[in-house]
Amino acid sequence: MARAVHDSPDEMSKVTHFCRWLAGSVFGRDLAIGRRLPWIQWLCLCSTAVMLSCSSASNTRNQDLTRNRLLEPLPHDRYADDVGRFLAGLPARPDSPFVSLQDEAAWTKHRRDLDRAWSKVEDERLPAMSAFQKAELSAHPAAVAPVFYAFSGPDALTVTVFFPESPLYVMVGLEPAGTVPDPRKIERKNLEKYLAETRSTLASELNRSFFITHQMDREFRGQVTDGLCLPILELLVRSHHTILGFRYVRLDDVGLLVERAAGYHAPGIIGNKGVEIEFRSESDGSRHKLFYFSVNLSNQRLQENRPFLSFLSTLQGSTTFLKATSYMIHRSEFSIIRERVLSESAAVLQDDSGVPYHFFLSPSWRVRLYGEYDRPYGSFRWLAQPDLRNAYLTREPRPLSFQIGYGFRRIPSNLLFATRIN
Repeated sequence: MARAVHDSPDEMSKVTHFCRWLAGSVFGRDLAIGRRLPWIQWLCLCSTAVMLSCSSASNTRNQDLTRNRLLEPLPHDRYADDVGRFLAGLPARPDSPFVSLQDEAAWTKHRRDLDRAWSKVEDERLPAMSAFQKAELSAHPAAVAPVFYAFSGPDALTVTVFFPESPLYVMVGLEPAGTVPDPRKIERKNLEKYLAETRSTLASELNRSFFITHQMDREFRGQVTDGLCLPILELLVRSHHTILGFRYVRLDDVGLLVERAAGYHAPGIIGNKGVEIEFRSESDGSRHKLFYFSVNLSNQRLQENRPFLSFLSTLQGSTTFLKATSYMIHRSEFSIIRERVLSESAAVLQDDSGVPYHFFLSPSWRVRLYGEYDRPYGSFRWLAQPDLRNAYLTREPRPLSFQIGYGFRRIPSNLLFATRIN
């Protein structure tokens, strides 16, 4: 997600002091003289412009350097791919440490049940989503831009289907990043129970297209896994990707990416811990990076989280994706992340739980609507958007041939694709 180049308080303070120094050095301490003579005002403004342009160029260089670091290949290690395939019910590759375990009756059942669960997704939903991507998204620069996916949970499936050409995905959620267990830890488990619980962690994504928050709280905080990296790996390998590398990462005090130990404990309440995954698409051989960070996006925490805000500023010109967010970004308590999305994204793809429609009613945005919209489903119905409903009645939305988001198979689905005109 791109951060527009604004004049930070520190930058403006430097400029102010510089102008005062310049006027004072020419006219002593009588700044009134400087204010009376237009040429000295012009000189101050020119000096200010030079100073800010240098600062802007420096910021751009830093952003480019950081982004290049994000895209650097990881040391290749196949173990994350082996784990992902085993838990996703896919046959082990030669020399996998799980070759013998997949002969167990529990894994045979696991594979059979997952094949059945994935069949409808692979036969119906994913082809329709891919057709939508090719027809509506592929011709836009957003198709090859980095993608910022806020409130994502472990949903690597949807974002890679909608943006298969993106080199970089940054996913953010409240749940912990988690760890990849070694083979001995898995071997010691009650395999039948463990694999059944693992299947349940993906059930909502496969059956409803999204992860349910309270279920994630019951499953991804040590009950089934200690975080989201395992379901992310499962979704990637099951959607025809090969994991090439994996490591544990965090953001340092200035927002730079650094490697960490798996058991790293942050000294304060803000840790910005994450995982980094490099993977290859089996369809075209393209390589991609995915980051998941555990970050609280509420104003209360985000305004204190300068490292993460600085990290976001490096993702200039990216696309934001929002789906099944519990309408968090509608609330005033999440206005900081909402403003970031609006001021810095080159494009936004979302359902109605994303940024409220009225924020896109400006000359800066071009909006396309898809599907049908009446009001939110279930407990969110009080968050209806009359202006969005009116837009669906008057703007001839394009059809949507698949369902996505809340109210799956119970009410029609909707998507909005907003692109910045400038």
